[in-house]
Amino acid sequence: MEGNYLHLEFPSLPPNVGVVRVAVASFAAQLGFTWAELEELKVAVSEAVTNAVVHAYPRDPGRVRVRVRLDGGALVVEVEDEGVGIADVERARETSFTTDPERMGLGFTFMESFTDHVEVWSEPGRGTRVTLVKRPSTSRE
Repeated sequence: MEGNYLHLEFPSLPPNVGVVRVAVASFAAQLGFTWAELEELKVAVSEAVTNAVVHAYPRDPGRVRVRVRLDGGALVVEVEDEGVGIADVERARETSFTTDPERMGLGFTFMESFTDHVEVWSEPGRGTRVTLVKRPSTSRE
């Protein structure tokens, strides 16, 4: 299974969030994740992709890329856009912080709760890349 990967590229439209979450979970199933772990992964991926869809391109849809790979028994998911970027990544990762009053500001909190590692790179005007790493519980025993 090492060396296997999945690449998706799509416009930042809300209906694509569900498509990506199912595709990533289907790909992840080859690692032996439990049903509950796959559900957690789907939530984390949905949050990362939703951030790109909602925040990266405020006017017109832009391009979002999702790259998924296997790395030493772990699943690595990268969600990347070329949108407006995040001015203050640390603040954006705080629970309940949001720039949209209609949102709860829990996206990064869910990502961090449901994966083993979250890394965020962002630069204003150049975009954002969120990397999620999750290992199946069978590989942690």
